[in-house]
Amino acid sequence: MPSSIEMLSAIKNHLKQNSQTAGKTAMQIRLELAESAKRLQQLPDISAEKADMNGLQGEWVNASKDHSPEDRRKVILYFHGGGFISGSCEVYRDLAARISAASGVPVLTVEYRLAPEHVYPAANDDCYSAYCRLLETGLQPEDIILGGDSVGATLALMTMLTLRESGGRLPAAAFLLSPHGDLVHLAGESYDSKAELDPTGSREGNRRILRDYLGGYAGEPPALLSPLKLCLHGLPPLLIQAGDQEVLLSDAEKLAERIRAEGGEVTLEIWENMWSVFQMMSAMLPEAQEAIGNIGSFVRKTWKL
Repeated sequence: MPSSIEMLSAIKNHLKQNSQTAGKTAMQIRLELAESAKRLQQLPDISAEKADMNGLQGEWVNASKDHSPEDRRKVILYFHGGGFISGSCEVYRDLAARISAASGVPVLTVEYRLAPEHVYPAANDDCYSAYCRLLETGLQPEDIILGGDSVGATLALMTMLTLRESGGRLPAAAFLLSPHGDLVHLAGESYDSKAELDPTGSREGNRRILRDYLGGYAGEPPALLSPLKLCLHGLPPLLIQAGDQEVLLSDAEKLAERIRAEGGEVTLEIWENMWSVFQMMSAMLPEAQEAIGNIGSFVRKTWKL
């Protein structure tokens, strides 16, 4: 059964009051996000193990009942959200665990460097390096599925575009939760039409994301930060999920439209009465549980598990 209107209204009011970043330092935002994550009910009986990939940190999470924690023949490489300035393996441990449980495979979450201490292209480089380092362990590209939410979803998309342009082999598939299609121009019509409905996102908030990540970058913003302005051919099968009340809705729709137009395979899911990365609240929301179940089905279908 879907969540009640009263429950959704209460959650959105809470999120709206607690998701404002104006006037806050990066450290304040990180601490508040970490505290919010701790208040959510966590999935029990999971395995979480620190990962060190030649200096790049991460965390292996396995909640699958089908495999042991050491079984990493097929893996999900996950890039968390947080506007480039916040987010961590600990904050995203529960979401990673629920994705692992739904898909039946372990999830490696990457602790990429954060702005404003580390500006462009630090996060991009770390995510690309994490993929390459997995390959160095003996995994093949077809053994890896990328995932991410918000800017993490965009980092997954940018990683694939970088691989394609460099002649690298792309992963088996990717799932993108509320991706930013264009971090530079912020021209999607839902930035206006959903402005009053979205409890966590806004055009001004996303302007800060770009400012923080670019820092003192000189000249025009890098084209890679606007995937919708680039060719999107040659990508593996994609699953895109978004809420119908988020300012990033148009970006998700346009990405799906462009990828299909360029011959790609993409499944677009728009969830009624949901906001950006509602999957984080799967302990409370039946819709989030169902969405994560769909991610699991997408992964299992890709690998015929």
